[in-house]
Amino acid sequence: MPRHRMPAGDIKNMAAAKKGTLPRLLKTVWKDYSVHVVFLLLTLVASSAAMIASNVFLQQIIDKCITPGLVSGWDSVKGTFFNLVGTMAVVFALGLISSFTNSQLGAIITQGTLYKFRKKMFNNMETLPIKYFDTHQHGTIMSTYTNDTDAIRQLVGQSFTTVFQSGLAMIAVFCVMLYYSVYLTLIVVGIIIIMFVIVKKVGGASGKYMVAQQRSIAVEEGYVEEMINGQKVVKVFNHEKEAKQNFDVLNDKLNDDSSKAHKYGNILMPILGNMGNILYVLLAFIGGVMVIKGVKNIGLTGVSVLTPGVIVAYLSLSRQL
Repeated sequence: MPRHRMPAGDIKNMAAAKKGTLPRLLKTVWKDYSVHVVFLLLTLVASSAAMIASNVFLQQIIDKCITPGLVSGWDSVKGTFFNLVGTMAVVFALGLISSFTNSQLGAIITQGTLYKFRKKMFNNMETLPIKYFDTHQHGTIMSTYTNDTDAIRQLVGQSFTTVFQSGLAMIAVFCVMLYYSVYLTLIVVGIIIIMFVIVKKVGGASGKYMVAQQRSIAVEEGYVEEMINGQKVVKVFNHEKEAKQNFDVLNDKLNDDSSKAHKYGNILMPILGNMGNILYVLLAFIGGVMVIKGVKNIGLTGVSVLTPGVIVAYLSLSRQL
């Protein structure tokens, strides 16, 4: 059986296309769904703001209601308490509406983009010369419509929004943390630098093998499709043993790429989670000591003394960060 190989020119074109793939994808999404994208980003901002505001409300309730109430009684703080709770309810309701809206907009943008991609791919495929289909396995071509399209779905529907919302939340949370305490924020920055180093090494390795996995899937699907279509020829020329050996090579390559991709991908979050736990313990210990000893704290508003409410809110912010 003939083995189809990708021409050298196509390999060069693929390498050149990688550099501008992401900008072209963003440009395509913006061109078709600019209004939807704008509203999606606005709702992501609103939901992120609501998430961060919950920590501020927690600090306000502890320092303005619980702590004074323990000294002077419920009647002296109930007005402040109900005002804070009412404001929290409104903010949380807006955050819930924003989250629902951005999920719906995300589905519209994602599915619409995939629909147009598949349509463009099929229309372009109809214009390709016969030589293209003679030099490319049919399974590899079909993999573009299935596996590669599914990867784009995850990128547009999940990765883009997650990166934007996480980046926005990170900036906002960091500013609030600076507002509360510069000293504690320096500890957070130190741990985050270590986290970035880990993400670069482990996440980079995972990304490398994820790309290799997609290529291996396409090659194996193409080979299987070729063998199935030519099964009569395989039988007639007693090619079964060689076909199996070739499949084993491709299958081993896919297994190796997939194992490494998921190995690095699966260990990343537990590592970061444990780093977050270490940060949480450090902040709780150092913050508690500062509160007990009455150490002067520096924040964006000036010099003050740390309160229990600030520590509780800060610990929650560190988790989000």
